[in-house]
Amino acid sequence: MYEKTFPNKRFKHTLEFLQKHVSKSETILDLGVENPFSKIMKAEGFQVKNTTGEDLDTNQNGIASEKQDVVTAFEIFEHLLNPFTILSSIKSDKLLISIPLRLWFSSAYRSKTDMWDRHYHEFEDWQLDWLLEKTGWKIIDREKFTHPVKKIGFRPFLRLITPRYYIVYAEKVK
Repeated sequence: MYEKTFPNKRFKHTLEFLQKHVSKSETILDLGVENPFSKIMKAEGFQVKNTTGEDLDTNQNGIASEKQDVVTAFEIFEHLLNPFTILSSIKSDKLLISIPLRLWFSSAYRSKTDMWDRHYHEFEDWQLDWLLEKTGWKIIDREKFTHPVKKIGFRPFLRLITPRYYIVYAEKVK
């Protein structure tokens, strides 16, 4: 139904993973301002509230005061200096995170024009797993997936066969 609104395979894969683990009756706090994917979640019938653009590295008040059923963080933790504090502050019992994986053939993303659009962390899967464990989360499900680009060359070929994204569903350890 929304196939034409997906700019790429990543949104489709993320939506399918979300639908697998979250019911539409559950409330979602999506970390980050409203974005194309949070609009897709709302269009699909999910109850989504976004954070308001505060610097989550220095201000976790919105996260700590919110008790939604689920927190989602799709491609946001790589932009943060301190994901440990944020993960520790979450009051919800369910968490869905996706991150770009560190690729051996490509350096971390850094915008030359936008000082906020940078990747401070490009994790390996075990690093995110360990971070979640240390902050009180148990991983229930996880997937890695590729994200090919429409270019010709050696690096585009590697992107075709090398997983670029890692998505995790975790629950708070009680």
